[in-house]
Amino acid sequence: MGKGSGAPEPEASPAPTGPGFDPDPARAPRTAAAAGELARAVVAGPDLWGAGFVARTPALSPPGYWPVLDAKCVWRSGALPSGVLYSLTAHSELPAGPGRGPLRVAATVTVHRDVRRAEWEMAETLEEALRCPDQKLRDGERVRGLMSIGSAFGTGGNFTAEDSIGEIGRYVSEESGDQPYEYGWFQSRLGQVTVAAVTKGAEGHTDDEINTARAEALTGMMHRLEGRLEAAA
Repeated sequence: MGKGSGAPEPEASPAPTGPGFDPDPARAPRTAAAAGELARAVVAGPDLWGAGFVARTPALSPPGYWPVLDAKCVWRSGALPSGVLYSLTAHSELPAGPGRGPLRVAATVTVHRDVRRAEWEMAETLEEALRCPDQKLRDGERVRGLMSIGSAFGTGGNFTAEDSIGEIGRYVSEESGDQPYEYGWFQSRLGQVTVAAVTKGAEGHTDDEINTARAEALTGMMHRLEGRLEAAA
């Protein structure tokens, strides 16, 4: 019916405020052992990055590894925070070929003791790019002009995580003669767990190609995480 008919207007459906995810508290990891099992099951290996990707050597970070961005904007190895049950990084690459350099990528899963600590990690990650737009990753590798943006669910194209972060900059390395390529770090949170995918651009790889691989890895990890933590139907 049209306006003025006297019939009540239909109520609009409320907009979703978070992912369609129903966590089962009994499946949430509470020990380092359970968190480690979850991280290993979720972290993206070559299979999630796409065709042609292989594991690097070493493929996995050592137990207890935790990177820290120091006051000079240099990444160093630090101690695992007490609020983190387990963190794991898997390293993969698309090997070099005719006209292209090696496309190196990594995925990280961090399991916190509770949601509040996971939220703090997201906030601290966002602050790091603001504090250090230029960062030294390791000897011979740097990121310049890093920009960061956070997106709650339903904003900035985020429809899979309770909140997410995207960081984009320019990656330079001695190996590539300091030629700048796109660097991307994207991180999402679901409950007490954060997952991240990082890409270091290289010769012969388009930004679209790199962004697609990163999105596939991140989405794949989120699907795995939901499957491990969601309540049974």
